[in-house]
Amino acid sequence: MSKSIAIIGGGAAGCFCAIELKRLLPDTVVRIYESQDRLLAKVAITGGGRCNLTNTFDGYRDTKGTITNFESIYPRGHRLIKRLFNVFSPEDTVKWFESHGVRLVAQEDHCVFPKSQDALEIVRTLESLLKQENVEILTNHKVEDVTALKEDIKVVTTGGKKTANGYKLLSPLNIAFEKPVPSLFTFEIKDSGLNALSGTVADNATLSIPATKFKSRGILLLTDWGASGPATLKLSSYAAKFLSDNSYCAPLSVNWLSQTQDQAKSIILKTIAENEHKKLSSINVPSITSRLWNHLISRAQIREDIRCAEVGSKQLNRLSATIVSDTYQITAKGKFKEEFVTCGGVSLNEIDPNTLQSKNHPDLYFAGEVLDIDAITGGFNLQAAWTTGFAAAQSICRQLRR
Repeated sequence: MSKSIAIIGGGAAGCFCAIELKRLLPDTVVRIYESQDRLLAKVAITGGGRCNLTNTFDGYRDTKGTITNFESIYPRGHRLIKRLFNVFSPEDTVKWFESHGVRLVAQEDHCVFPKSQDALEIVRTLESLLKQENVEILTNHKVEDVTALKEDIKVVTTGGKKTANGYKLLSPLNIAFEKPVPSLFTFEIKDSGLNALSGTVADNATLSIPATKFKSRGILLLTDWGASGPATLKLSSYAAKFLSDNSYCAPLSVNWLSQTQDQAKSIILKTIAENEHKKLSSINVPSITSRLWNHLISRAQIREDIRCAEVGSKQLNRLSATIVSDTYQITAKGKFKEEFVTCGGVSLNEIDPNTLQSKNHPDLYFAGEVLDIDAITGGFNLQAAWTTGFAAAQSICRQLRR
């Protein structure tokens, strides 16, 4: 008798898992339950509508090409992802999509996009394969209780607001959940001087939360409400639970050049020596825009009309200290609710790391966002979806063939 498999959630992990299941088990009935009116809604808008579907990971490889420091990419779930990359890696993702006619391109920042720069190409490719493999699709069909489904095996992949989706439908099974909280968000900072710098970019800033281990480095974009850009999003991922526990209020230290104070002082001294007859406010300091430079002079409590030749050692120390440790107050999470990723979900202690199978419910599997796995921005979260979806399909196939 043929078996049937229910996949709850028609996102990246669910659709990918369904396609692989039908290829491995063509006589098995595979059915996707999706609460919205269409599949892959988030994939269609990810990456600004271009779909950053994976990453080359080249920024995280050693001299032998091995991916290292998984924890800096996946703050939650790094050990599991490292293990599962032996089953389906970023290289496998590239080969998989290219084998289905999707031409890919890697940017200088190592993010991988379809060459068309159109997320809908990814959506259409997956939808076409679902149809080709005869996967049954039920849209506008919200599953309230996974135990009520008639299928022999269930795969839960539902993401988004995990506390409303995954937790509710799994609640009859007493499965442990890590508290779901937002990740990858901007910071609201109410500082008139900083807010006036809206549009300013610091190409290599280091952000940290004092008295914690949370730190990130990268491009910082200033906005009229606070801080955005990759460095901010990365820090929000690392500190997601901490910031949630502190009601999104915390100090933020900015090192505008990612340098030590002595290094910053040397840069200023060299620039001053080359412009000793000019006003301090009018010189061009490498990697600092003129608007930001004047803001930092003000933060260091130095007269705006002082000339370079007049700058003393105390003023130089204050200015260099400000450059490497400029502190503000985060007052709230970005007000536009632009985050796409949720930290938290099914506790990884609940699953077999080799199979993604529930330890206590042998006919239940998990993949994608419902798991307590999340990553920094850059295509890493979608890679986790492809990897866990593929791995779950492989495990189910082994179970049914035994």
